[in-house]
Amino acid sequence: MAKDMESFQSQEEKRRKRMKLAAYIGAFAVFQVIVILVFALVVMRVKTPKFRVGNGIAIHGLDTVSGAGQSSPAASFDMNFTAPMRIKNANFGPYKYDAATVSFNYGGVEVGQAAIPKGKANMKSTKKVDVAVSVSSSAIAGNSSSLGSELSSGVLTLNSQGRLNGKVELMLIFKKKKSTDMNCSIAINVASKTVQSLTCH
Repeated sequence: MAKDMESFQSQEEKRRKRMKLAAYIGAFAVFQVIVILVFALVVMRVKTPKFRVGNGIAIHGLDTVSGAGQSSPAASFDMNFTAPMRIKNANFGPYKYDAATVSFNYGGVEVGQAAIPKGKANMKSTKKVDVAVSVSSSAIAGNSSSLGSELSSGVLTLNSQGRLNGKVELMLIFKKKKSTDMNCSIAINVASKTVQSLTCH
């Protein structure tokens, strides 16, 4: 009788251990599924980097002619400045991009360019690239009445546009092509030769 009782207790103990082991295995499996889902949804999700002109544009020279009056020269401007370009990468891997060109326009006409060298924005960081820019109204045909009016008001508005093409690299294995566009509006105070406002979309 005592042996039967010991045998029953032994079997019951083994059964409890098996149930406990099964519970551990089940919990571990659920944990693994959660980890995989989080990894797939958060880490492996590729976001489009942001390409912008940053704050801190430094104007080194600005010459303008408003063109007011019939005998006055045609409205014009010439400007040199340093533009801080920013490539923000929110991914869990570096964004390697090719060389690109940013165009600066006035009234839909290109008045200057800036070259962006090939580079890399590290994971979860913002790459900062300062570029020298020269813009001139010489490409604007004739005496633009809108340019004259704008310069007379004391504000010169330029638009910057560009595209970066590159790849986001995850875990040194997976690569995903991503392109990002810049479209910024820059309002410059002619009198103070400073940036009055900067808006990027």
